[in-house]
Amino acid sequence: MRGVAIIGVGETQFGELWDRSFRDLGIEAGLKAIEDAHIRAEDIDALYIGNMSAGKFIEQEHVSAIVADYAGLADSHLPTTRVEGGGACGALALLQAYAAIASGLHDIVVVGGAEKMTDVGEVKAAEILSATADQEWETVFGATFPALYAIMARRHMYEYGTTREQLAAVAVKNHRHGALNPVAQYQKEITMEMVLNAGMVADPLGVFDCAPLSDGAAAIVMCSLDRARKFCETPVELIASGQASDTIALHDRRDLTTMDATVVAGKRAFHRAGLTPADVDVAEVHDNFTISEIMAIEDLRFVKKGQGGPATEDGETALNSKISVNTSGGLKARGQPVGATGVAQAIEIVRQLRGEGGKRQVTDAEVGLTHTLGGTGATAVVHIFRRVR
Repeated sequence: MRGVAIIGVGETQFGELWDRSFRDLGIEAGLKAIEDAHIRAEDIDALYIGNMSAGKFIEQEHVSAIVADYAGLADSHLPTTRVEGGGACGALALLQAYAAIASGLHDIVVVGGAEKMTDVGEVKAAEILSATADQEWETVFGATFPALYAIMARRHMYEYGTTREQLAAVAVKNHRHGALNPVAQYQKEITMEMVLNAGMVADPLGVFDCAPLSDGAAAIVMCSLDRARKFCETPVELIASGQASDTIALHDRRDLTTMDATVVAGKRAFHRAGLTPADVDVAEVHDNFTISEIMAIEDLRFVKKGQGGPATEDGETALNSKISVNTSGGLKARGQPVGATGVAQAIEIVRQLRGEGGKRQVTDAEVGLTHTLGGTGATAVVHIFRRVR
């Protein structure tokens, strides 16, 4: 197996981009990544696109071919593949590209992720997102996406004493980080009082406990590690990945306060990397709801089970603390164009390991991690990255 490096990154602004099309966003991110990698179009061997539901959001399927076509690559007849896995589709596309390069199938691959979510109304968008849960046993009975995460939050509060203030601390921290990110959807800090006094969505989750609907795209250029320095002065190696699944319906889960898919995916990635959670300097974890981040840092073993809330409240996951979590602002503040999420997470880690984090730079960052969920945790993907010296 060959080593695999990231040599170029690019992303669009995230937010409610009504004047931009899905195609526009995908092309912008891809061209930025190609320019950053200093490669030519003819250097590209394949294209992988993460996209959850373009068919429902914009009534367009077959999006990988569209991206290649509108990027001017149709005449190259590249193999293009769309990857779907709920909120984890971008991370899964990255995993497919990693495997293709490591195996020797391809040498240089572009990975993109995009979603255009605001072309439909909020109610319709919520229905589309809820389709990543169990349609037959959950959503058909009225269980919304926030409601399912609220069930996990309530159980976590019951089992471990997690408080509303600790949930709110996740949102406050991530908006503080997002205020330092020029492409974030929300570049404004919020207060504990604002979170606690916001309207309730699904008890105990209020408006500020939930990530927004977003438009946006992100792209990465990857190549074999032995060729990386030909194109890039500061390549970042993707050293290991782990993927796992679980029951799609919450009522079949072993434990509502633990996402077993995250636990297993994390352990697989750490084992393959020969590292431990203590080696990670910066992490981007899936925080579509504030409870998601608390559970993620526990399930990835950054803190002990039940201590995610207190650790966040005490500032252990803030910028340049014990471990810097969601320095981009996370899904909560950077935004959540679902197909782009896993790729955007990786871009933040690459920038941190390159030393390009600007005002949100993690000091001396050497190892980074991304964690991405599909649905309510039926899919989990963990990637571990290291700065190449």
